[in-house]
Amino acid sequence: MQFKINRLLTVLALVISMLTACKKNNDVVAKTNLNPNPTPAPTQVTTDPEKIKDSVLLYSRDVYLWYNQIPSSFDARSYADPVAIMTAIRQYSIEPGFSAAVDRWSFAMKKTEWDNLSGGLGSTFSATDATNGDFGLGVFFIAEGDLRVKSVEKESPAGLAGIHRSWRITKINGSTNITTSNSTFIVDAVYNSTQSTFTFIKPDGSIVDIALTAAQYREHPVYLDTVYTVNSKKIGYLVFNSFLGDTTEIYSEFNRVVNHFASQNVSDVVVDLRYNGGGYISVQEKLADYLVSSSANNNLMMKQQYNDKYPGYNTTTYFKKSGSLNLSRVFFIVTSGTASASELLINNLKPYMDVKLIGPTNTHGKPVGFFPIPVGDWYIFPVSFRSTNASGAGNYFSGFPVDSKANDGVNKDWGDITESCLASAIKYISSGSFRLSTESFQEQLPQVKQSNSVLDEPSFKGTIDTRRLLK
Repeated sequence: MQFKINRLLTVLALVISMLTACKKNNDVVAKTNLNPNPTPAPTQVTTDPEKIKDSVLLYSRDVYLWYNQIPSSFDARSYADPVAIMTAIRQYSIEPGFSAAVDRWSFAMKKTEWDNLSGGLGSTFSATDATNGDFGLGVFFIAEGDLRVKSVEKESPAGLAGIHRSWRITKINGSTNITTSNSTFIVDAVYNSTQSTFTFIKPDGSIVDIALTAAQYREHPVYLDTVYTVNSKKIGYLVFNSFLGDTTEIYSEFNRVVNHFASQNVSDVVVDLRYNGGGYISVQEKLADYLVSSSANNNLMMKQQYNDKYPGYNTTTYFKKSGSLNLSRVFFIVTSGTASASELLINNLKPYMDVKLIGPTNTHGKPVGFFPIPVGDWYIFPVSFRSTNASGAGNYFSGFPVDSKANDGVNKDWGDITESCLASAIKYISSGSFRLSTESFQEQLPQVKQSNSVLDEPSFKGTIDTRRLLK
């Protein structure tokens, strides 16, 4: 499931127009404990809920990036559980230059749920049962009454049924009320049900009824890679959906894709991160090393800074150029769901390359990260470090603005060169200017407000430092 962490983080931000699939991934070799952790070891394991709350606050006062802003009067026992405590401490994350608290991410989850996540299996984070799985289907309103398939995991029930991005949904469980006013019904049927039936209209106009039964499945973050030839220029296109997952597979895929691009003499690369909510820093480093120009080899990639209690844990990372691609610029397709490790990649490349962003909105805005801390039968994730690039830039809590504003063309399948965002990138590469909104190269979709929907679960997964995972 792609975005269930968001529920646990309670970062639902949008109100009318979008629905997305839920996805769970993790690094199956993450618990390496390469460095000591900036946290005291628990003196004992307890299942007492009140003592667990006390410990949650104790750790937060120690490692939270804004620990010294948590008031002495904060009463952890007045909150229901670690999830509520983590949510409550966010209000104390005051940064210079920002009028409101910047932390939207500190969270907690049960160890059993984290272990489930660690397997990289799609499954449901429900309060009663985390084993049933889901359909592997994400949906999105591109206009009132026009609900489209936004994403599909290929090994999920939806993927195995042959469903594709861009298909229009006209009926769910017998109901033709496919409107934003019926969002609760749609969310339950798509994300929370173990069985649902759908009527789809395919791009060719044919109609098909498909019944889906929820299941667990293995996820694959590389959705698509291809090479286009436009006016004698070779353009590599990569759809990468998560920095979480089986790193052995992901690194193998990176190597395969980059080698293919190089063999085709690709001069420009478009990386589609529109639904990529982040993940592991180590995976970001690997992709950055493949994309960065050769001249950046051995130069500073980024710095991680902890609070003033733990300056000894600050780290500096340098580029180790991989592959034979030698790009001077790179294009990223983004949305408000492009978060965390995705933004870290963008930020780290900016000092060394011409980085162009294309999409409907700013990116999510998360220049901070965390690592899991065990407390009883919970893991807590208080924001614990911030990241900056070689230029010292890293305070992008408002997200990165786009260079070319283009709607998320959910009425097109992945890799369709007439899809709004991809078309804009291709236009710039071939002509030196982005596609204007008045051009007829690709229709402008009559979007429902794209940043305003309780139906959507943004693709936030976090920036997780695997080097600080506790055993």
